[in-house]
Formats: sequence, structure tokens, C-alpha cells
Amino acid sequence: MRFSDISGQQVVKQMLVGGVRRSHVAHAQLFRGAEGSAALALALAYAAFLNCENRPPEAEDSCGACPSCQKIDKLIHPDLNFIVPVTTTKAVAKDATSSKFGAEWREFVLSSPYQGLNDWMQHIGAENKQGSISKDESVQLLRLVSLKAFEARFKLVIVWLPELMHPAAANAVLKLLEEPPPATVFLLVSFAPEQLLPTIISRVQPVVVRALSEEELTAWLRDSHGVPEAKARQLAQLTDGNVGAALAASAGAGSAEHDYYALFVGWMRTCYGNKVADILSKSDEFQKLGRENQKEFFQYALTLLRKVLLFGLDPQLVPHLPAGEQGFIKGFSPFVTPRNADALTQEINAAHYHIERNANPRMVFVDVSLRLAELLRM
Repeated sequence: MRFSDISGQQVVKQMLVGGVRRSHVAHAQLFRGAEGSAALALALAYAAFLNCENRPPEAEDSCGACPSCQKIDKLIHPDLNFIVPVTTTKAVAKDATSSKFGAEWREFVLSSPYQGLNDWMQHIGAENKQGSISKDESVQLLRLVSLKAFEARFKLVIVWLPELMHPAAANAVLKLLEEPPPATVFLLVSFAPEQLLPTIISRVQPVVVRALSEEELTAWLRDSHGVPEAKARQLAQLTDGNVGAALAASAGAGSAEHDYYALFVGWMRTCYGNKVADILSKSDEFQKLGRENQKEFFQYALTLLRKVLLFGLDPQLVPHLPAGEQGFIKGFSPFVTPRNADALTQEINAAHYHIERNANPRMVFVDVSLRLAELLRM
């Protein structure tokens, strides 16, 4: 993983690179970002940069060609270690620790470093069990850091989702942070840092990983993953900067076939006009989407309604509107106001809920359309 592989995050990249250049490498760093962010990707790129063997002093990225970079890219470097939440599965019936899921973790991360906890649990076959970093992990961790680095400058320990540590594991990590082993760097990657012990927070250097803007995510999906411009923008709006969710949606079966924006515009015009015959016709179109796309459409509708409301309050609250959406959002904004916005949102959320629970899509769509028609004319 190179820094150049990660969209945006220029401030974070410069901070990480600058610290290495000045030989100010904190022994413990906390990459904090929302689920689906580039937090893990940045930690991996930083790990490669720290131990790159062919990195000149002025370099801003790892070379990607030296033995260290190649091993880290494959997640097989002997000095790159992972502690991750796990649970018992059919394959690992007892004493579940990170070391027993090494192959699964490599496969999971190499497929995409932007995935979340539920994706990981599904990947290892956890079914309905919840993952955690158990107290047994603390023994493994203490044994791990007692050894010197095998071949790299730094021994690296990446703890993914440390907020899920058992208290015994958290206390073991705290002890190591208080008395850090030489040439060992801990990289904690957290989606919920507020759940960590305050004493751990006080001993790590924070690395704040922000969500990508709609423009950044649109450009990245378009340029790096070949998603058409219109669909890339819809996915960026739908996922609100969650790179993992956007990638999953772009790879979803049939996802790219539907133009949610055009469907939403036609739907709102039909609702406002209270044209029952057209509502029935559109319910047939909605039914053909398939359940996952129906849920996705309602999520998209909520996102676009929020934009309409914000535009009506102050156009400056919705910068970078694509040209194709400006006319509709401007014209529709007088009908979505603080007076009816909550009710509109509740109705669409309720429709999403019913679709998720296998209600008849056509009936759900007609019902929510008639309710929206009444609310839009308040």
C-alpha cells in the first residue's frame, strides 16, 4: 500500500512523512476515523514507508519495489504484526486469537482495507457472534514485543479496532505504551476512539482521518475504479464519504444500472402533483429494482432531501452541487422546509424499514408516495 494509492488525506500524509523525515516517529499512534474511512489504509502505507529500504531522504512515499515493501504489501513481513477482533468459528472452535486467523485477515485486507467489523465477522464465518480482542491476546502480545525485529528497522504492531479489547488486553497494551519496547511502533486503528481508556488516549499520537468529501470520493471512484461519473456521484452522496460502502455498492449486482437521481426527480414531481395513476405506474418501476436496490434508493432519497432542505435554508450550505442537480434542487427547495422535513424523513425511513422486512414493495411505494404527496403540499 502506497500513500499514492489513497485518495485525498494530504494533510495526514504530510504529517506522517514529515515525522519520519525529522526522525520523530512516535512509538504509539492512533489512526482515528469512521468505519469505511482510509484509517487502516493509511496505517499500512505508513508501515511500508517506515521500513522501506530504498527510501531517499526527500521521498514522500515508499518505493514499492524493495523486499520490505513487497512483503508488507502482501502482509507477510515478519516484523508486521496484527491484533484484530475475532471469535470462535467452525474452523477455530476454542482459544480464538488473531494468530489463528492470519490467512483470513490477509485475504480480507488485500481485497479492500476499507471494510468494517461486520464485513470481517462475515468473512471468518462468525455468524451472529460478536468479535473482540480477548484477554488471551495480551499474552500473545507481550511475547510478540519481547522479540527484536527480525529484519526491519521497526517492529510494527497494528491493532485494528482497539475499542473492542477485553480489559486485560487493554491493560497489557497500556503497560506497553507506558514502557515501550525499543524500535517498536504501535499503530492503533479505531472507529470509536471515545471507547478507549483515557490513559491509552493520553499515550498515543492522534492521527485524525477525515471522511472524503463528495467531490473527492466521486473523482476516486471514477478515476481509480472506472465507475461512470453519474453513478460515482450518486454513490458518493449515498455513502456520505464511506469509501468501503461506496466500493461495495459499486460492485453490487445491478447497482450501476439504475439512475436514482432521475427516479427521485420523477417521483417527487409525481408526488407533488398527487397523480395517483402515475404513482401506480412508478410503483411498478420501483418493484422491478430488486430489494437491495429499493433500500439503496430510499437511502439516496434521504440524502438528496437533506440537500434540498439545506439549499432552501442557505445555498452556501450545499457547495459543489453538480450542474445537473442545481436546477431541480433550487426549484424543489421551497417545498421541503423545517415545517415538513422531519415528517418526510420519517416516512421514507419507515418505507426503508418495511422493505428491509420483506413487505410488498409495490404497496410500500404507493403508501409512502401518498403520504409524501400530502406533506409536500403543506
